[in-house]
Amino acid sequence: MDMRKRVNWRVFLLGLVFVLLFTSMGVRLWWIQTVEASWIMEQAKAQWERDKDIKPKRGAILDRNLETLAYEGKAYIVRAALRPRNEKEAAQVEDNYVKDPVYTATKLAPILKMPAEELIAALSRTDVFWVDLGKVGRNKISEEQKDAILALQYPKDANGETTKVNQLPGIFLVDTTKRYYPNNSFASHVLGYMSYKDNDEKAEMGIELQFDKELRGTPGELEVMRDGAGYQLPQGENKYKPAKDGLNVVLTIDRQIQDYVEQALDNTEKEYKPRRVTVVVSDPHTGEILAMANRPQFNPNQYWEIQNYENAAISYMFEPGSTFKIITLAAAIEQGLFNPNETYMSGMYRKLPGPPIKDHNNGRGWGRITFLRGVQESSNVAFVILGYERLKQKLLGEYFDRFGIGQKTGIELPGERKGIMRDLNNPLSQRDVAVTTFGQGVAVTAIQQVAAVGAIANGGELLKPRIVKELRDPHTGAVVKRYDREVVRRVVSEKTAKQVRDILETVVTDGTGQAYNLEGYHVAGKTGTAQTYDESGKIAEDRYVVSFIGFAPKDNPRLLVYVVVDDPQTDQPSTVLGRLVVAPIFNSVMEKSLQYLQQKPDVKTTTAVATPLEEKTMPKLVGMATSIAESRAKQDGFRVTTIGTGTKIVEQYPSPYEKVGRDTQIFLVTDRVNGLRMPDFRGKSLREVMEFASLAHLEVIPSGVGFVRQQSIAPGTTLTGKERLQVTLAPGSAP
Repeated sequence: MDMRKRVNWRVFLLGLVFVLLFTSMGVRLWWIQTVEASWIMEQAKAQWERDKDIKPKRGAILDRNLETLAYEGKAYIVRAALRPRNEKEAAQVEDNYVKDPVYTATKLAPILKMPAEELIAALSRTDVFWVDLGKVGRNKISEEQKDAILALQYPKDANGETTKVNQLPGIFLVDTTKRYYPNNSFASHVLGYMSYKDNDEKAEMGIELQFDKELRGTPGELEVMRDGAGYQLPQGENKYKPAKDGLNVVLTIDRQIQDYVEQALDNTEKEYKPRRVTVVVSDPHTGEILAMANRPQFNPNQYWEIQNYENAAISYMFEPGSTFKIITLAAAIEQGLFNPNETYMSGMYRKLPGPPIKDHNNGRGWGRITFLRGVQESSNVAFVILGYERLKQKLLGEYFDRFGIGQKTGIELPGERKGIMRDLNNPLSQRDVAVTTFGQGVAVTAIQQVAAVGAIANGGELLKPRIVKELRDPHTGAVVKRYDREVVRRVVSEKTAKQVRDILETVVTDGTGQAYNLEGYHVAGKTGTAQTYDESGKIAEDRYVVSFIGFAPKDNPRLLVYVVVDDPQTDQPSTVLGRLVVAPIFNSVMEKSLQYLQQKPDVKTTTAVATPLEEKTMPKLVGMATSIAESRAKQDGFRVTTIGTGTKIVEQYPSPYEKVGRDTQIFLVTDRVNGLRMPDFRGKSLREVMEFASLAHLEVIPSGVGFVRQQSIAPGTTLTGKERLQVTLAPGSAP
């Protein structure tokens, strides 16, 4: 009986245990399925799903002929593993960690261009498991540096065989990307740069900053489902959003003209060591900036060494001096207040309180002279009479405002400043009004002066300066957005602009600008010399800003060039600084650029003036049948080159509605380019070659300056698009 009770009791206890066990399991299942269901699902999804951002490729920056000025390419981070993070890693191969910090640092220092001591300190750290080698901002290395490190890790033996033993254990190369500027300091203030700090990319300065959103693109996303071991589950792709690469930014800059400017500035900087130099080259009919450069400059590939972050062409404000007289002259002519044959007494103007206003030859003047000669000799007194006495302060201020003085031009670059223009209706003194007529007491930027004088060159229209031509799809090359000619306002009549141009030509032929006279071309322009100020705001002794702004050919200007040199180091007097320092820059840039653009010389004569080239608006030919488009273009007087054998035009150059000369060479691309033949470029400009090459996807290797004399691919040769065309250029007019 006792035995049976014990058995029953044990059965009861065992049953109770099972009941309690299953009850607790049921309660737990209910809890999991109701209370903790959402949390558990989130944890599970976190284990299954892996999100990965897909980085887009940053767009390139190209010149107007589609030559690459900045691009994103392969790069590498040098990473050193210093010690294991856990026991599992510690049990792995010893070569995964740096053994000898001194030896490793000594070997890497020359390649990374860093002091060995800095590398030893980084490799000897005990507070981290791994470290990226290189200073902040420059820890990304190029393909060549990567190959050099690999050659150290796995050198070749005496038999030329690559050793399999890692000679630099613990050093790893991590793939990444980096911004490259293949021409180094070329147009650096225009391009800007990309900085890299803590693996964060940041656009700085120039086009890189202004068009960062367009260049950066849109990141993509990939979400996949994986098991606990990290393997992707079958049909485990949950969401995929491709990255959208950044757009290519095509500048109005012409690489060849920019190169002429860079060469001239290098020579000036080497010889005269000025504090600052700026050159801007524009097309006054379109407002396009063809070249822009400053000294000092920097190399965007080594941005950590930059000391001068200012693009002086748009942000440096200075007294323009006598180049500013062009605006006063135009205003006086427009108001009918200028008679070139009327005379006045030069030397000193004494009708204001205080010391007299003197002409630049210390008040000696030239006796009683005509106002025309006063302009030619850059007489301050003449412009005080024209501006202060005749236009008077209200009208004078209105014209300065019309020409954009004291206003930003709106050029597509960050950091532009608006200059300083006093309210002439509320001046501190009448003398302040008088001196503005010849460029004192007012501060401008170079780009303001280019826009203002460009209005005289193009017939009276103030244009918005443009440095971006278009945005293009990086894969198809299709134009996504085009930046067209933009008229701000008309400032003077065409008749007035023509008369100002005629007078400015006499400044070059018979006045202060004779050093800027180019054989074979009508050049119009104005010299300028102004004193500069020291850090305390006082006029600095023997420090001058010398400048010249001019355009050619005079009656239908192809180019406008503005040169500003601040404080050249020379013992020569200020009266010869322009001829000595500025003229070589202007003459070199203008002459070479006109030859490059195939601008035929308009030989100066005393009996006739060269007839201006007729300007036409480029018709829209895209979408037309090939034969109709060719016929239409030829009827309008254009020289036509058709690319391909298709029946429909899909692209044209120049773009629709651009202002061009009647005899302009145009290119029409058809919808079938198989069997494309090489044109005869002998006697043509490099620009025409580059325009054809960009449309035909042809690589061009130019040599020399001037017009094409030889080409490596014979005319009529059928092209595949993979050829390399070598062209030899020589100076002189086109045949």
